[in-house]
Amino acid sequence: MPHSTSRHLSTRLPSWLVLMGLLTALAPLAIDMYLPAFPMIAADLHTSEGNIERTLASYLFGMALAQLFYGPVADRFGRKIPLLFGLSLFSIASFAITFTHQVEHLMLWRIAQAFGGAAGAVIPRAVIRDQLETRDAAKALSLIMLIMGATPILAPIIGGQVLLFSNWRSIFYIITSCGVALLLASTLFMRETLAPAHITPLHPKIILTNYKELIKHRGFLFYSLAAGFGSAGMFAYISGSPRTFISVFEVPPSWFGFLFGLNAFCLILASQIGARLLNRYTPQQLLSVAQNTQLTIVMIGLICTLLGIINIYGVMAMLMGFMACQGFINPNAAALALSAQGHRLGVASALMGTLQMLCGAIAGLAVSSWQHQSALPLVTVLTTCVTISWFSGRTALKQSS
Repeated sequence: MPHSTSRHLSTRLPSWLVLMGLLTALAPLAIDMYLPAFPMIAADLHTSEGNIERTLASYLFGMALAQLFYGPVADRFGRKIPLLFGLSLFSIASFAITFTHQVEHLMLWRIAQAFGGAAGAVIPRAVIRDQLETRDAAKALSLIMLIMGATPILAPIIGGQVLLFSNWRSIFYIITSCGVALLLASTLFMRETLAPAHITPLHPKIILTNYKELIKHRGFLFYSLAAGFGSAGMFAYISGSPRTFISVFEVPPSWFGFLFGLNAFCLILASQIGARLLNRYTPQQLLSVAQNTQLTIVMIGLICTLLGIINIYGVMAMLMGFMACQGFINPNAAALALSAQGHRLGVASALMGTLQMLCGAIAGLAVSSWQHQSALPLVTVLTTCVTISWFSGRTALKQSS
């Protein structure tokens, strides 16, 4: 039975929210697990590391486009059917990657994988807003970070350890298994949450009108851009960290995952602190402080990089501060963006996700195209993303005040 009324989030983590967190973790799993294998994949496919970095950007572009499809479909046919379709496509594409021998084919299958995995990004946000009001939704999105945050910690560590006894294709066998497991769990345990009163006809004119109105809604647009460019900074870090850590600072691939995981831990810890602070402060207050702090941290990092005095410890300190602030920014900006969109949550969640992934793809391409044997490409692109995120957040907060 669909849920027709909003609930309050209890102190005990409900099973449906755990499943939503695991579904949201699918994208970081597909993004992060193969990062330590970039040099090995480049050697095996006889191409450059820059081309392999662009397979990550191709995944993000696929995610960006696909979410525009899932949003209207989820508002018409419910949350469950589109999710099961997406998980099936994700699993098939992940398995096909294990047979790839050309970088062009790898890019194409990564796009197909993204088109499936996009369901795990759109549907959980819509399900949460189906059942929870803004403040509780922000708490739920923070709690989801506890689950999905474990993925960036474990995925590159597992990927790095897999490379000690096998090749990069085994990583995608593991990703395939995870997709199949989530497909089975969603089939057996997920309930439909779209209320009949909120069903939207799947008509091109209505879909275009909804997207047009969302873009004109300044609160939605600028909160989404605040989250989107914050996420873009994360994707710049994800795209550029293998080259920066392994090639520039000569970190062993088997250790890369541990440094990557430390940054992810900062994201998790901050998101859980943020969830508890929501009992005393508003999402707007937490967003404002976090964005100001984040901008200060990355500006200091950029100055040190331009002066040539930054090392691996300085880069890690900057990234840990950036990720901690992001633990406050993402859930609060997302909840605020969706707060007035109850009648079109599917398309709103989809457009927000598309903006995030599109920003992330552009940032990832910028880092991969800037071939320089220093931390400068990563730090510069990261700072640019944070600056735009900060400006968008200021604009949205002024709009809602």
